[in-house]
Amino acid sequence: MKIIVALIVFSVIILFHELGHFLLAKANGIRVNEFCLGMGPTLIGFTKGDTTYSLKLFPIGGACMMEGEDEESSSDRSFGKKAVWARISVVAAGPLFNFIMAFFFAFVLNCNTGYDLPVLSGVQEGYPAQEAGMQEGDVIVKMNRSRIHFFREISAYTQFHPGETVDIVYERDGERRTVRITPKLDEEKGYYMYGFLGSTARKPGSLFDNLKYSVYEVKYWISVTLNSLKALVTGKVSIKQMSGPVGIVDMIGEGYEKNIAYGWFSVFLQMLYMSIFLSANLGVMNLLPLPALDGGRLLFLFAEVIRGRRVDPEKEGMVHFIGIMLLFAFMIFVVINDVRRLMT
Repeated sequence: MKIIVALIVFSVIILFHELGHFLLAKANGIRVNEFCLGMGPTLIGFTKGDTTYSLKLFPIGGACMMEGEDEESSSDRSFGKKAVWARISVVAAGPLFNFIMAFFFAFVLNCNTGYDLPVLSGVQEGYPAQEAGMQEGDVIVKMNRSRIHFFREISAYTQFHPGETVDIVYERDGERRTVRITPKLDEEKGYYMYGFLGSTARKPGSLFDNLKYSVYEVKYWISVTLNSLKALVTGKVSIKQMSGPVGIVDMIGEGYEKNIAYGWFSVFLQMLYMSIFLSANLGVMNLLPLPALDGGRLLFLFAEVIRGRRVDPEKEGMVHFIGIMLLFAFMIFVVINDVRRLMT
């Protein structure tokens, strides 16, 4: 059952991403030859108008295949015949729709569960927070230049800035105070800690608050994704620690198994939470300026805006083809790494 739940989550996120491309393509008069979920041979499909809608054998990925997207086409409705800003809107719509989905899911989640605030429930004895005079009820507002809206942002900041001295702005009884804290290494746990204790309680909010904190939620996951990529590039995180489709399915499965005992509504809320992370993550990853990704296509399109003429479609198509091959090779590596990690 957990695999079915994971596939549903994947499918919804991917379909919404491709729906962004699809709707903007239609709005700009571009012919969509095929709109599909999955990869490989077609299992089922039907044609309506000039578009074939299909479900593929392998339930990973999806596509909105537009006329003249990667090849020359004489059709007036081809991707390449449209104005450059129309093409930019079509390509950017996929990641944008992922962020919209993450925001909508965050709003639904906040309306049902509330949100976690960065309010201290106490401080650990012998750690820097206590030594700096911080106490229960203090509200963390800022860590260096980073605004803090959720308690988990404190843990994320510690994870991505281990051992760094930080200026902490906090509120107590309506008054803002600032302290400088250097985290202490917990040798038993193996990571740095400020000594903050937080509550797991989530605060219910008004309609406006839920909308506002939904924006913060999406911003949080975008920040986590970007910081994770930075840590990967700088070598702070090993590529072997990355999770691919198999690892994500396992993560979703664990979430399902932990919450099914509390009922299907609890599972639904947990899947919403995971979908927020996955959708925001997919939006960011697709905007990376790499061949075959939306970000790589946008790079060529913005180059066209600057140059005043289009890059040779055949050369661009070859770059994206090489990118797809490298992406497939990378995905195979990540899947093998996922399987090896799950088996140990």
